[in-house]
Amino acid sequence: FLYAGLMITPDGRVKTLEFNCRMGDPETQPIMMRLKSNLTQVLLSATRAELDRVSLDWDPRVALGVVLAAAGYPLNPRKGDAITGLPADAADRMVFHAGTSGSAEAVQVSGGRVLCVTALAETVALAQHRAYEVVDGIHFDGMQHRRDIGYRAL
Repeated sequence: FLYAGLMITPDGRVKTLEFNCRMGDPETQPIMMRLKSNLTQVLLSATRAELDRVSLDWDPRVALGVVLAAAGYPLNPRKGDAITGLPADAADRMVFHAGTSGSAEAVQVSGGRVLCVTALAETVALAQHRAYEVVDGIHFDGMQHRRDIGYRAL
């Protein structure tokens, strides 16, 4: 999975900031929400050099992800804060854990980028609304996140 971090200048020029190719990045998680194919089977096909026989099935809806970060992120993220308000996953929303530890009963912050709240919907506006609705129900001390995810597409 290749993600290109781009910056678009006011005059429309595109500058590449970075390339990432890791499954755990918050850029990957909304994509995974849209994948309807069995990822294990796709990866097995890749190891057997049979990707030319694979057809991926994608959910046509928009996916939008909002990262929740720890206090002090990015330079000195605080660890150990209790996380509350985590919802059960649903067909149109999922909370991906990145910097968490503990058990289902007591989840704690253990890293900088803690969670990625991801939602699916027919439009960017509705996906954004659903994601922030979940974000607003989650709490941990010092939680920080952006409130502008998806605004350019509205």
